[in-house]
Amino acid sequence: MKRKYSSLILGASFALFSLTLMSASTEDQVITKEDGVTIVNTTSLTKDVKGFKGVTPVKIFIKKNKVIKVEALPNRETPKFFARLKDLLTSWDGKTVSKASKTEPDAVSGATYSSNAVIKNVQAGLKYYQDNK
Repeated sequence: MKRKYSSLILGASFALFSLTLMSASTEDQVITKEDGVTIVNTTSLTKDVKGFKGVTPVKIFIKKNKVIKVEALPNRETPKFFARLKDLLTSWDGKTVSKASKTEPDAVSGATYSSNAVIKNVQAGLKYYQDNK
């Protein structure tokens, strides 16, 4: 009887461990590919880069070595102020990865912390892409 419970507990522990590994690897994937587009997710790359209220991760979409778009991921910034970054997020569109990585757009007035955090996220994501493509 004792063995039965021990193997049941061992099996459940292994299953939980496996699920934890699977979810961690899925969440921490920095580079993924979909339909010829490489997507760089900065969530796990820039945990120390903070905006006004916390981290401001982005996804960078790259096709044929050109940035297609930069998309903000969920964050804790004030929506009213973060909305001002709409034009900032297009600063890298259409540029080669090399040119985009050298692009240093100005921060948006009234959303400086958020702007600087987004810029650092994009720079880190592009560097990671160049080093790991």
